[in-house]
Amino acid sequence: MEVAVKPVDCVAIVSGGLDSVTLLHYLVQSKKAKPYVISFQYGQKHVRELQCAEINATELGCPYSQIDLTGLGALFDSSALVSGEREIPHIETVMGDPQPPTYVPNRNMLFLSIAAAFAENKGVGTIYYGAQRHDIYGYWDTTQQFLERLNSVYALNRKSRITIEAPFVTFSKTDTLKLGLSLGVDYAKTWSCYAGGDKACGVCPTCAERLTAFKEAGIPDPLPYRAS
Repeated sequence: MEVAVKPVDCVAIVSGGLDSVTLLHYLVQSKKAKPYVISFQYGQKHVRELQCAEINATELGCPYSQIDLTGLGALFDSSALVSGEREIPHIETVMGDPQPPTYVPNRNMLFLSIAAAFAENKGVGTIYYGAQRHDIYGYWDTTQQFLERLNSVYALNRKSRITIEAPFVTFSKTDTLKLGLSLGVDYAKTWSCYAGGDKACGVCPTCAERLTAFKEAGIPDPLPYRAS
């Protein structure tokens, strides 16, 4: 049975990972929002995440578009998430690093600027993305300061003002997970591992954060992991 697609009142950037999928369920279930879901294909090794984004959007009755940015791959080849020449780092090598090898140059600025154009074209004024507080390592474009300053820029729009919201920007991964569990999110339908493959590596930065969150929540992660 097909789920009826609803008219939209916001745009949500959903990668297919734990944070953004939780955000999508939060918007639909708690805020009663009707988001248009967009994802970005930018040559990431963990392309499996995009399948999860589409699955969750479809199950929640949200229209979905995947935006192809693979032509911009040359802008991102310094990142281990994209470059075939750079290995995904082990969590131990990025502890406390404010800009680890998995950083994709200006990624969120690019994604949000495209989302802003998309939202303005759709006639909606709010964009959501799943930025969260990184406890082990960090990215400058997931911070509260970044969010506030970007909103100051979009406030300059004279007719169609766009507001970017990140409800989890001060949350730890565990905070986000616990919220998602209360909403009944099926985390088997999410993907976090930067390395890609059929099984999660368990040692990259995002796997480490995810596993720590599930441990702190007191439940097993439903994703399969490679044997150590």
